[in-house]
Amino acid sequence: MSGADEVAPGAAPAGPGAGPGRHPRHDLAPLLNAPVRLSVVAALAPLDKAEFAFVRDVVEVSDSVLSKQVAALEEAGWVAVHKGRVGRHPRTWLSLTDEGRAVYGRHLAALRAIALG
Repeated sequence: MSGADEVAPGAAPAGPGAGPGRHPRHDLAPLLNAPVRLSVVAALAPLDKAEFAFVRDVVEVSDSVLSKQVAALEEAGWVAVHKGRVGRHPRTWLSLTDEGRAVYGRHLAALRAIALG
C-alpha cells in the first residue's frame, strides 16, 4: 500500500467513519432487518394511522406475530399504538411516530445506496 488512508482488500477501516468513505450499511436500522417489522413500517409509512387488522392483512401474518413485532417497534419509539372502540367493538390503531418515519427514511436511503453502489 502506498498511502496512509488505504485499506487492504477485505479489511475494514479503523473505526466508524474511518477511511475514504462511509459505507451506507451503517445507516441501516437493525430492528428493521426483520422482514415483518420492515413490512409493518412500510405499510404504515403512507398513512396517518391504520387499524391493526388492516396491517395484519397487508403484511399477511397472524395477530400474535403482528402483536409481537409491533411491541418491539413500540418499545423503540417508532410505532404508536392507540386503543379505542368503534361502537361496541374494540379497535387498535397503529401509526408511525416522527422518529419512526425518520428511521424508515434513513433505512430506505441506505438500502438504495447499497443497491445502486
